[in-house]
Amino acid sequence: QVQLVESGGGLVQAGGSLRLSCAASGSIFEINSMGWYRQAPGQQREQVARITTVDTTTYADSVKGRFTISRDNAKNTVFLQMNSLKPEDTAVYYCNARRPFRSYSPAQDYWGQGTQVTVSS
Repeated sequence: QVQLVESGGGLVQAGGSLRLSCAASGSIFEINSMGWYRQAPGQQREQVARITTVDTTTYADSVKGRFTISRDNAKNTVFLQMNSLKPEDTAVYYCNARRPFRSYSPAQDYWGQGTQVTVSS
């Protein structure tokens, strides 16, 4: 099993910055990518950014150029640096870890409890 704990959320003014952290523990050796998702009130959860074990990154169009995902493999931690924040970025942000298909187990996603990000206008 994999446990994920997010931190770094808070309230910030539009144009400001926040840095989210996600610490992973447990059976992380089979995880090959981690990502950040967000869910705003009344909206479906959407992927914001994703990073693989070889540091390939993917971003949602809405955050491209403003957000940067990175990882510190020595600390088993993934970060999301959020700059130029907009009110529409307001959401609960969830850390995700993905375990791919194996012969003995199906693919599986692990989730943190989420951290609230609120951007005021």
